[in-house]
Amino acid sequence: MKNFILIIFLLFTSLAFASDVKEADLAGSWYPGSKAELQAMLQGYLDKANPGKIDGQIFAIISPHAGYQFSAPVAAYGFKASESRNIKTVIIIGFSHRQFFDGISVYAKGAWSTPLGETAIDESLADKIIASNPRIRFEPGLFKEENSVEMQLPFVQMVFKNAKIVPIAFGTQSYSDAGILAQALAKNLKDRTDFLVIASTDLSHYHPYEEANSIDKRLILTLTMMKGKTLYDEAGVGLCELCGVMPVTATILAAEKLGFDKIKILKYANSGDTAGDKTKVVGYLSAAVYKGQGVEKKEDTPMLNDIQKKRLLQIARESVTSYVKDGKRKSFTEKDAVLNQELGAFVTLHENGELRGCIGNMVGQGPLYQTVADMAIEAATGDPRFPTLSPDELSKIDIEISVLSPMRKVASPEEIKIPGHGVLVRNASGGGVYLPQVAIESGWNKEEFMTSLCGQKAGIAPDAWKKPGTELYVFTADVFGEKSK
Repeated sequence: MKNFILIIFLLFTSLAFASDVKEADLAGSWYPGSKAELQAMLQGYLDKANPGKIDGQIFAIISPHAGYQFSAPVAAYGFKASESRNIKTVIIIGFSHRQFFDGISVYAKGAWSTPLGETAIDESLADKIIASNPRIRFEPGLFKEENSVEMQLPFVQMVFKNAKIVPIAFGTQSYSDAGILAQALAKNLKDRTDFLVIASTDLSHYHPYEEANSIDKRLILTLTMMKGKTLYDEAGVGLCELCGVMPVTATILAAEKLGFDKIKILKYANSGDTAGDKTKVVGYLSAAVYKGQGVEKKEDTPMLNDIQKKRLLQIARESVTSYVKDGKRKSFTEKDAVLNQELGAFVTLHENGELRGCIGNMVGQGPLYQTVADMAIEAATGDPRFPTLSPDELSKIDIEISVLSPMRKVASPEEIKIPGHGVLVRNASGGGVYLPQVAIESGWNKEEFMTSLCGQKAGIAPDAWKKPGTELYVFTADVFGEKSK
């Protein structure tokens, strides 16, 4: 009789464990409930994504989590960039939209299900993360209908078919909690290369289209600096917007501990781009945090050859002409790999030798050729210092393009080369940037350049560049124009 009871007990517990599967909450609403339809949708987004090659080991991707019709075209870029890696565990870091929880919850048992099947929890890693700090616990209720985590899973199942997952959700927005999770991740991932972290976030919420783009550009610029505390602080005072400030902050802090010091912006768009309504939009970003490898290009190495420069000038000229004359954006398609890199660029217009407009992006947010086309139109129509360019002025302007290298933080002003470097300066009071050619055009030495940058452009103390607490970033620019062809 005792043996019979024992057998029944073991059978019951076995069945209970086997049914320990979290069913999908959002299938059929936020994304298709049919396996075939979901597979076709995700494969279509993955096929269209063109993130470019990342020369190094990817630690994490930043990925949006809205309904798939809105955010999946952007999310696909991060997963596509990571698909060739042998990933055994995916750590999905989200947060609670709907329930309060004081601490961090790690889903530690069983499996999660979507229409694409079941994905097992990496229980060993989950238990180790939980054991690392009392602030981390297993609170399964925090994941009920939580889109910041669930919306990543179907992509994981499509791209990393045999991987296990560790779902994590922040309950409170505390910088100390971000540090706690970062420490736990660094401790348990330091000897592994077969993992991927996903930091789940959307960007600005419900602003008009152009305003959202401006707000999100600030966030992207802050992200490229790879400073978790700065990101957290700026989000806290409203300088930038992202709902997943905790997942992204923790990811950057963990990356820093493990030596992953680079980030590549793979794709930015908002719901106005993906769904069409531009009155109130939500911003979406796909980015990869990685560790570079191989020999890096020297700062003074030209980024473009003469043919590539000529083509970008042609794109800028045709973009301005089409938009000013007809109000239409001309479409371009380029196969040149260099022109498809995501690099920052400024377009400057001169008329009779005088500045007539200058607009740019410090960091790449799409293919270089498209950035040049967009910035050319903005320089002609969106520089608040000047009226919109008229058709009669088209023959009077000349175009100059500055293609920017990635920014590099310097430890002291002694590392700044003037002439040579462009500089971004920032502290708690403000920030600003000068392109490299400003020093040459003005005839300034370093002292004059930096004093003007701080006092005139950034609106901070003129000598702030010499003070502790001020951050300095340098970059170079490939500068060319129609007059120098």
